[in-house]
Amino acid sequence: MSKGKRYTEEFKVEAVKQVTERGHSVYDVANRLGISVKSLYDWRAKY
Repeated sequence: MSKGKRYTEEFKVEAVKQVTERGHSVYDVANRLGISVKSLYDWRAKY
């Protein structure tokens, strides 16, 4: 059973950087990258 799509660490870090360093909103980045807002919040907390 699959637990959804897997993303590389590099992809996750880059997504977080778009929020933390470039000032984009979590919602905008999540929509643009096709990921869930929850995933992005989780990654931000991790990195």
